[in-house]
Amino acid sequence: MLYNLKQILTLAEEGGYAVPAFNVYNVETVMGVIQAAEEARSPVIMQLYSRLVTNGNSDYVCPVVLEAAKRASVPVCMHLDHGSGEEAVTIALRNGMTGIMIDHSTLDIEENIALTKKVVDTCNLVNVQVEGELGHIGKAADGLSSAFTEVDDAKRFVEETGVSALAVQVGTAHGHYKQAPVLAIERIKEIKESCGAFLVLHGGSGVPDDQIKMAVKAGIRKMNFSTDLCCTFIESVQKQDPSKIAIDIIMKEPIEKVKEFCLSKIDVLGSRGKA
Repeated sequence: MLYNLKQILTLAEEGGYAVPAFNVYNVETVMGVIQAAEEARSPVIMQLYSRLVTNGNSDYVCPVVLEAAKRASVPVCMHLDHGSGEEAVTIALRNGMTGIMIDHSTLDIEENIALTKKVVDTCNLVNVQVEGELGHIGKAADGLSSAFTEVDDAKRFVEETGVSALAVQVGTAHGHYKQAPVLAIERIKEIKESCGAFLVLHGGSGVPDDQIKMAVKAGIRKMNFSTDLCCTFIESVQKQDPSKIAIDIIMKEPIEKVKEFCLSKIDVLGSRGKA
């Protein structure tokens, strides 16, 4: 069942869990994610990074996701991840995406608000909701920042842009961590109480399970996983016997490994059995 961003995150808000958002890149990663969602009876978000949209890959991957959502007996949202600008947003909407993230977090708050609101206004015309980002969530390789999204800024950002979801900087980063992050749980609670948006946690790969559970309890309703999913898939592919030749046979185990990874995150986010 194809849901938009607001619909699927409303389920999470009402159920007190977080929807796992898995980045997908090809038919095999889509298969692994949807098989996990079906088995666990969990709502799921499949998202494509902005690069895949602007380089044309989404023209091939999005129809696969849409067909998977059409056949699925669980809620599925197809989401643009870290949209780089209006070009990416336009292509994503044409590809049928039902959720959009626009990321202008490297800009000052005034510019971020102005550009994000412009995207929100466009997406509202086709009943697609927007996720924004406030407080730049950088790369783990550069180290973890001790600067967190300010509560008052978050409240203002949501009110002035009209975003439905907000990615916040509370101690995570993208990529492999040099050391396990310690999340700012109290800050998540404070932001949750101050603004009406669904809160999103990026950089989920490598965050300890106990930290994830506390973040969900504090108010996180969407959590992103990309690095670990990619590594799971690639490592499994590399272990395959190339003499098998038939690609569909070679891909069976990588699909299963992606499924297993997704099931582990579904469990820790509390979304099993919620569909």
